[in-house]
Amino acid sequence: MCNACKGKYYITTPIYYPSAKLHIGHSYCTVATDTMARYKRLQGYDVMFLTGTDEHGQKIEDKAKGAGVTPQQFVDDIVLGEGGVKDLWKLMNISYDRFIRTTDDYHVAAIQKIFKKMYENGDIYKGTYKGKYCKPCESFWTESQLKDGKCPDCGGEVQDAEEEAYFFRLSKYASRVRDLLVNTDFLEPRSRVNEMVNNFIDPGLEDLCVSRTSFSWGVPVDFDPGHVVYVWIDALFNYMTALGFENDKYDDLEKFWPADVHFVGKEIVRFHSIIWPAMLMSLNLPLPKKVYGHGWLLLDGGKMSKSKGNVVDPYLLAQRFGVDALRFFLLRSFPFGSDGNFSNELLISTINTDLANDLGNLVSRTVAMAQKYFGEHLPAQQQADEEKDAELIAMVSGLRGKYEEQMEKYAFQNALAEVFKVISRANKYIDENAPWVLAKSEEQRPRLARVLYNLLETVRICGGLLSPFMPDTAGEIGKRLGGAPMDWDSLAQWGLLNPEAATVTGAPLFPRIDMEKELAALEEISKPAPAPVEDPLPEPKEEIAFDTFEKVEMTVVKVLTCEKVKKSDKLLKFTLNDGTDTPRQILSGIAKYYQPEELLGKTLVAVTNLAPRKMMGQMSCGMLLSAERGDKLNLVILDDKIPAGSRLV
Repeated sequence: MCNACKGKYYITTPIYYPSAKLHIGHSYCTVATDTMARYKRLQGYDVMFLTGTDEHGQKIEDKAKGAGVTPQQFVDDIVLGEGGVKDLWKLMNISYDRFIRTTDDYHVAAIQKIFKKMYENGDIYKGTYKGKYCKPCESFWTESQLKDGKCPDCGGEVQDAEEEAYFFRLSKYASRVRDLLVNTDFLEPRSRVNEMVNNFIDPGLEDLCVSRTSFSWGVPVDFDPGHVVYVWIDALFNYMTALGFENDKYDDLEKFWPADVHFVGKEIVRFHSIIWPAMLMSLNLPLPKKVYGHGWLLLDGGKMSKSKGNVVDPYLLAQRFGVDALRFFLLRSFPFGSDGNFSNELLISTINTDLANDLGNLVSRTVAMAQKYFGEHLPAQQQADEEKDAELIAMVSGLRGKYEEQMEKYAFQNALAEVFKVISRANKYIDENAPWVLAKSEEQRPRLARVLYNLLETVRICGGLLSPFMPDTAGEIGKRLGGAPMDWDSLAQWGLLNPEAATVTGAPLFPRIDMEKELAALEEISKPAPAPVEDPLPEPKEEIAFDTFEKVEMTVVKVLTCEKVKKSDKLLKFTLNDGTDTPRQILSGIAKYYQPEELLGKTLVAVTNLAPRKMMGQMSCGMLLSAERGDKLNLVILDDKIPAGSRLV
């Protein structure tokens, strides 16, 4: 069936916030989304599968500063570098159609237009934000929303925040959003609806702070310099800008919008089910058809988190167990809408039971017996036995319908359970019919041929339905069946396998794992690295008299310009406002640690009564204060509210 016959299907993951390398918990949602996208392609839909990275915000700016790089360099390394986001998605065989970064030029320009439109229609207004802010979650909270005084999402500390800001009239849309959640199936599972209504809407939905002035790493508000767009407006509209909304980079909006489903983790359901539809309502845009909030992968009873140090490395697991086995485990072991407890024991047990014993054993035994008893081709003359064959044939013939029913509900675990009921029955069918006994009698060869045909046909249909979950394994199964048909229509029809197709033997699909040895190996590999030895403190200098220290004049300065000094790898040249009418030039050996553009406008401290000296042919009139530890220098950066020319005393 051609793609156009089925229509379009648009599915998204959340775009990931690249503040640290990804772990197996991040892979969970993306593997599920990829599986759904592959399933819809198998059905014949024209699929758009979007993923990407959400790269702005205060946390990124702070982490970049701590790493001594620009924010753009910081996110580039995590997204594009070795072991980064794109590397992980390639490893996990993620078949996304489009990858968006919120630092992409076309997206930035589109967000500025979107923000201005909501401002011009009266849904964004200027005010002052005063409340609680969670930096890791980039979330604003009221006092009543805190849990034991901490962020209700991550459990971390919140800080008092007060700054000039723009606000979105979220309260204006409270009743419409409530109606959307309560009276439609927009948000699933249904338990998420109760959380949103009871915890956020019914207590009183407050207007949302949608700009920041306390940092600069974000989409600038083009009509009010100093403000950057709140990261969740920036992030949420990626689902439309990636299709061409308010830009000419793409032209797929009319074709794919509204989205069929957003898959998101339960911790960001609030943004996707309350804030996102409200903003779309503000612009009179169609709403996505569904938001599905899945559960978390838990380790030792808690959510996986870099900050907690309880993450699982998907690279290590994929290397030891295989990508398809890891993909299968994630969706076989845990109901998608609920939390699941990850353990290496469960992973190995699932591989051994389902993949080695059941699926792998069925494929290997069936192909091996077909070749042993008949060579590459089964004979056309076969003898059916209705009493012995009927149950297996009925189960296989009805499998696609049962599988489809579960997949349409995103019940991946149940869809796999249906497939493995048939695989289990097929293994039992082998024992019931004992091909090795039938092979001893020439008269029984037609019956033996039918038994093996039934098994090969079962493997064909089960392998095809497993292809969204384990694409490489399904391809290998098809190869071993001589290129048997595994398209969507054929998976609902019994008897399409050509009896004379040449079967191909091969190594076991999933060798059985020695649980005890593997757990010991994983424990050894996963031992934390020794704590790094801190750089020694600089040697103390000799004491000086107080009146000597009083001679040092330390002045607050503002950076007017900053550029690299030609032919020097160490020096940056600063033009500084020191509170006088004449800009001051200082050269500083910190080029290794900062990019010039990230220092523009910063408030620094300079020693201003040093005698001028020439460096690389240019005069330096003073010295900027830095903190030294080992081979790392950090400029002393002050609050921007301190005026230039102030003296440190």
